[in-house]
Order: sequence, then C-alpha cells, then structure tokens
Amino acid sequence: MPSPFTAPSTSSSPPTAASDRSAVTAVTTTLALHAAQDRAAALFQAIEEKRLIRPGETEESLNRAIFELAASDFGVAKHWHRRVVRSGPHTRMLFRELPPDRTIEEDDIVSLDLAPVFGELEADFGRTYVLGTDPEKLRLVSDLAAVFLECREHYAATPTITGRELFEYVGLASKRRGWTFGGLHAGHLIGAFPFSREERALARNYIRPENEWPMHAPLPNGEPRHWILEVHLLDPTGAFGGFYEELLVPKPTV
Repeated sequence: MPSPFTAPSTSSSPPTAASDRSAVTAVTTTLALHAAQDRAAALFQAIEEKRLIRPGETEESLNRAIFELAASDFGVAKHWHRRVVRSGPHTRMLFRELPPDRTIEEDDIVSLDLAPVFGELEADFGRTYVLGTDPEKLRLVSDLAAVFLECREHYAATPTITGRELFEYVGLASKRRGWTFGGLHAGHLIGAFPFSREERALARNYIRPENEWPMHAPLPNGEPRHWILEVHLLDPTGAFGGFYEELLVPKPTV
C-alpha cells in the first residue's frame, strides 16, 4: 500500500537549514497543542473543585453545567465534538451512541470526553471519576492511566509503528490488566481546527486496524503529525467502563 506521507529519514547526513526550521516548527506546534491541553486540564480541575460531578445530577444537567463553566471561566466558544458525559453502564458505550439521560448515583462511575477549542486548536481530553469506594471501579481508573502511559512509551520506542500495530498493543495492554478494550479505534490525529471533511474519515488519521501507515511519518509538507491516544476499558462483568484521553507525545522540554 503506497503511503501518502514521507517515510521518516534514516540518513546520517548533517541537518540542513530547512530541517532546522522544520524542527523548530514541530516543537512550536507541539507546545501550542500542549498549551491547549493544559487549559483543558484546568477545566477538568475546575469541574472537580466545583463538585459538578455528584449524585442526583443527570448526565444532561452535568453536560450543561460543564458547557456554562467552559464558556464563563475559560472563554470556550467552540467544541470540536459534542461533550460526552457518561455514567454507570453508559460508560461502556461508544462515542457515536446516544443513550437516554441517566441520573448519577451514589456509588457511580462517570466518564467525560471533552474537546474544547482554545484559539484555533482543539484540546481533546478525557478522564473517569469514581463516586464512592468500589474497589474495581477505582482499579479501573488507576489502570486507565497505566495503560495510557505504557502505550505512550511503546509508541516512543517504536519508530516504525503503524496505527494498526499501536491499536493491537493497546488491546493487549488492556487485557493484561484484566479489562477489555472497548473502542473501535484508539485515537486520532489532532491539529489546527477544523480538519477538512475529506481528511476526517480517512483510516490513516486514526489508530485503528485499517491504518497501515507509519504513525511517525510526517505530513506531506514535512511537518510531524500529532496524535491523541484514547483508552476505553470495559469491566468483564459488563457493568461499567472508563475512558482516558490526551496527547500521545509528552510536552517537550525547551
């Protein structure tokens, strides 16, 4: 399968001025994406501090409260995709599913998948919260972060990895901890808002079984691609799930 992207160079020749400029652009873009993500993390922290996630709220009322908070305290006027608030058994569902509204319970689990746009950059960010002390729900939340970090390290250590290969690795990492991976894909490209409609559905832009392209390969203009990694774990009993999402590459040190 021919790739539309330029394969990563294995040349040992010295860098040129053009490659130096490309490297500077790459770091600048990565820093900008992380700055947007930091704002999203601050939004999540505000959600926690204001105790918006609490028993008695419905998923829809929590959704509205998050929208109002994002607008009033963070100046968010756009969301790349609809805000996804899931609780209890709804946490097992795929993004595209539209369950009926549900009231959050005392000993519940709640997942948030938000994509606020800061400036012209999307910050796609997801976390899961446990209300109460259920040990399996707490273990799942801990394992969400652990699977994410393990897969991020594997991606960094494997320069030739394809979207298909990372998707398979995420599934194996989930299974090793006793969970089932619940996503049709494990992430996607992220960048300037918005992506064109033509690019949005292409397999090469997702971490999924159909993506045979190297993830480290740059865009046609030579700039690097930036990825979001999504971890969706399912409890083997069928009772609940959890979600964790952020940039695949950590913030560079400059």
